[in-house]
Amino acid sequence: MAAVEVTFGPPRSAGRSTPSVVCIGVFDGVHRGHRWLIRQAKDQAEQVDLPLTVLTFEPHPKRVVRPDSAPCQLSSLKQRIELLSEAGADQIRVVNFDDVTAAMSPEQFVYDYLVQDLSTEHVVVGENWRFGNRAAGDVKLLAQIGESAGFSVTGVGLHTSRDGEVWSSSRIRDLVAQGHVESAAEGLLRWHRCEGEIVVGDQRGRDLGYPTANLQVPVESCRPADGVYAGFLVLRPYEAIAEILPAAVSVGVNSTFDGTESRVEAYVLDRTDLDIYGEYAAVDFVARLRGMENFGGVDELMSAMATDVSEARKIVVPVSDV
Repeated sequence: MAAVEVTFGPPRSAGRSTPSVVCIGVFDGVHRGHRWLIRQAKDQAEQVDLPLTVLTFEPHPKRVVRPDSAPCQLSSLKQRIELLSEAGADQIRVVNFDDVTAAMSPEQFVYDYLVQDLSTEHVVVGENWRFGNRAAGDVKLLAQIGESAGFSVTGVGLHTSRDGEVWSSSRIRDLVAQGHVESAAEGLLRWHRCEGEIVVGDQRGRDLGYPTANLQVPVESCRPADGVYAGFLVLRPYEAIAEILPAAVSVGVNSTFDGTESRVEAYVLDRTDLDIYGEYAAVDFVARLRGMENFGGVDELMSAMATDVSEARKIVVPVSDV
């Protein structure tokens, strides 16, 4: 795969970009619906022999305009960039969504980013996309502005699943929150992921023979429902030297030891030799094994952990051996 150009920062002056077809959205999770939209944009770009630029926003706009009701994030910016590249983007433009961006009129946003910055020839967006201060702009207004600015617009309908439901970020967040990570994977076309730095925990797992990697997951990330999962610990996930390790993963509060802090902890199957504190890592959730339980003592807990590891092995070791 050819290297994708990724640009950040404020709008650039005219003439800095090659003309392109631009696909716009938050693209949190880069799920089936997003990939459908990007595929339509890619087809149009190829028809006119232009590169495809995907314009995305960081952070999620709702974290700025309505922080109290902002959704959790299905993907980090690093993962989103990787997924957008896989989906067909030739260039990725990351717009810093802050109070200044939120205050832009629809016309100002179009002029600054689509005309001046990206030299846009054609725009592809979802048919329900809104933009500008107080979401005043819609696809109809975008097309009207485009007529005078020199670009055309296509609004694409929502992509539905086999059961007739729309694949949306909201739907997938709900599935993750309920612990239905296998169903979420159908919409994501991948396993749901949480990521962060590996930090020192209570180290009780090490004392019990099951040392775990404790991930410091950002509060805005979408965590699955409390419970135990089969999955993978991915070390250095966005580097060429990434290492994928089958794991049993615990999400939640360890009430057996009167814990109060919700954690994401991964035990790498059959590995007690890992020294990975301080490393950046990800956990990919493959299947839910059970809910979180409060055990009567250490012996009961260890018996359950042995069962969890055995069940996880049946699911993830065959996958990792492929």
